[in-house]
Amino acid sequence: MSALRRMIRKLRTLRHSDGAAALEFAMVVPAFIALTVGAMFTANLVFTVSSMHYASEAAARCASIQTTVCTSASVTQAYATSHYAGPSVSPAFVYSTSGCGHTVTGTVTYGMNVGSRTINVPVSTSACYP
Repeated sequence: MSALRRMIRKLRTLRHSDGAAALEFAMVVPAFIALTVGAMFTANLVFTVSSMHYASEAAARCASIQTTVCTSASVTQAYATSHYAGPSVSPAFVYSTSGCGHTVTGTVTYGMNVGSRTINVPVSTSACYP
């Protein structure tokens, strides 16, 4: 029985918490960094969509109201491209007069680099001004 008590005493002395904070830090930091980088990529994607939508709306409004500025489809598309202020992707804008009036549609594929692979997100916006 005394050998069992000595073993229990030795096991109790092994319950030190030295290094527990370092271990917890090492377990939490990769997840925290992944969430932070993911949030940054998501915010950039939302900014891209918002900027494309603004450019589409501005070009549709220009084609409908400012007929001296937006005189043709190519000028309207260039106007939309000049009003795009998002990240360095090259959206393609298309102007048409079908449907509800003056319609400008923008499309782009936004690539999110996630580690060793790239996730491509198709983004499309459309604006119509009568």
